[in-house]
Amino acid sequence: MRKFVSPTKGRLSQEDLYRDIVAFMEADRKSQYSLIVGTDSQPKSDAAVFVTAIVVHRVGRGARYYYMKTWERASKSIRQRIYYETSLSLQVASDLSHFFSQNGYSELNVEIHCDIGVNGPTKELIKEIVGMIVGSGFSARIKPDSFGASTVADRFTKGGSRKA
Repeated sequence: MRKFVSPTKGRLSQEDLYRDIVAFMEADRKSQYSLIVGTDSQPKSDAAVFVTAIVVHRVGRGARYYYMKTWERASKSIRQRIYYETSLSLQVASDLSHFFSQNGYSELNVEIHCDIGVNGPTKELIKEIVGMIVGSGFSARIKPDSFGASTVADRFTKGGSRKA
């Protein structure tokens, strides 16, 4: 079972995460919401840290975020890391989408933010990664519009600790 961290509430089980997101949305029913999932990674000497962030955006009125940190054996290929980042985001987005569609929030827009862009070594992956995401039924955003991965998740990849 996945464990998430909320900066204000601490460690949360997947069920607690879902309840907290619903409570956040229920607190202001008049607002529109979007659900953003993004993953970033940082290679270390013997492993890579992967951080998947979930951002619940109350459009025009703030947001709340959560993150999950995992460690995997380091891959030497940026292509493999980007594909793995995307697969982590797709798994979390699929779980969230399923939960919310079963609990009265089927209209909730889910976006996946990718830490790739038209500048740098990841530009060659854009078509493949965006196709993978859109083909899975989600919206895709890349840099500079992918703050879920390139800002929120990124902030938690830098620490050396293996704690979540």
